[in-house]
Amino acid sequence: MTAVAASPDHRDYAAAVDALRDGYAAIPAGSPVRLAKRTSNLFRPRTPTSAPGLDVSAFSGVLDVDVANRTADVLGMTTYEDLVAATLLHGLVPLCVPQLRTITLGGAVTGLGIESASWRNGCPHESVLDLDVLTGDGRIVTASASNEHADLFHGFPNSYGSLGYALRLRIELEPVTPYVRLRHVPCGDAAGLAATIAEVVASGEHEGDLVDYVDGTVFSRTESYLTLASYAETADQEPSDYTGQQIYYRSVRQRRGDVLTVHDYLWRWDTDWFWCSRAFGAQNALVRRLWPKDRLRSDVYWKLVALDRRTSFSARLTAARRQPPREQVVQDIEVPVAALPEFLEFFHREVGIEPVWVCPLRKRDATDRWPLYELDAATTYVNVGFWSTVAVPRDVDPGEGRVNRRIEQVVTDLGGHKSLYSTAFYDRDEFARLYGGPTYERLRGAYDPQGRLPDMWTKTVGRG
Repeated sequence: MTAVAASPDHRDYAAAVDALRDGYAAIPAGSPVRLAKRTSNLFRPRTPTSAPGLDVSAFSGVLDVDVANRTADVLGMTTYEDLVAATLLHGLVPLCVPQLRTITLGGAVTGLGIESASWRNGCPHESVLDLDVLTGDGRIVTASASNEHADLFHGFPNSYGSLGYALRLRIELEPVTPYVRLRHVPCGDAAGLAATIAEVVASGEHEGDLVDYVDGTVFSRTESYLTLASYAETADQEPSDYTGQQIYYRSVRQRRGDVLTVHDYLWRWDTDWFWCSRAFGAQNALVRRLWPKDRLRSDVYWKLVALDRRTSFSARLTAARRQPPREQVVQDIEVPVAALPEFLEFFHREVGIEPVWVCPLRKRDATDRWPLYELDAATTYVNVGFWSTVAVPRDVDPGEGRVNRRIEQVVTDLGGHKSLYSTAFYDRDEFARLYGGPTYERLRGAYDPQGRLPDMWTKTVGRG
């Protein structure tokens, strides 16, 4: 298990808040405001800036785990790797743990997150009880569902730091067992996959067995699997280890059952960044034996991607080989489960990336409203994640986003939504219609009237 990082206490937090407030006040009016972060899980390009960023390095750590009430007080820049390490000591985990270790709690709330518990627990923001936010006008406010900043509490998710930054969050936790048993259920084509998802989400079980986690893998038009995981106090076999030579996603089609520790289950996708590590040769048997085990993780691959983006190595190599240019298609979208077969048929026909990840999602509480990413409480959605590149004609600029624009159109037509962590091409009017424009503008007027922070469209579409 990962060692628990030394955590600050509330006095440290108060001092860090004072220092941050002073740092924010020192930024000249009219100058851009951004965070100085060493890591990121965003895949959209951003306009370079020489402006100094706010130092938020002090806002990492778990202030407190309240075992009796199953809550944790957590600083916003805390990675889920450190958060889970702290809570697992008490047999508890956050209600939704995104798949990659270095996603931060604050990032998952302001930028949304999803995982295999989302069919019963929703997204990370749905288990936040209250949070401290550094707003665009320099205030630090505590927002909850019932206080004077309830509008910010409900509008903060999906705002991508355009309304402010989460400094501290109090979140709900749930108990777990030491082990998780997995069933990889073959579902055949998309229709069979959608039907099985709908059945499991509605009943909470499959063939008489209770289910705690649900996600799936689509390898082709006719081959898909739904992975159903259930808590277990004991292991009836030696738990599998997918942090070294074995590769988790390959096991989905090779094994009908499996056992993992709960810790290794939560990070099962991180070792190979789902399947994207193959782009770096990390799935080659010889390369993998030489690759340090502690470097088989998503943040290492992300740094390689960032290096390639800075140097344009892949693009230059493609041109030197006289191959067609390639458009980056890195997206997570959600469509109603009834529309999943239609979306996957389009996707196989016009995009052709394989495999893809699927994960069901339901709103946790039908009475809550999250206006910047509103979901129908009566609908089961399915997240579809795909992360690769697609060849485009030689006379087409990949930066035009021809494939991504088509995906956006189809998702909208099917009543779905698209996450904004990667490239997006909506115009301002369409963006406002899809992402709570009127509510957002009211919040921006209340919490950043001088426009110190880039607006949401500029940050997520305009590369601000």
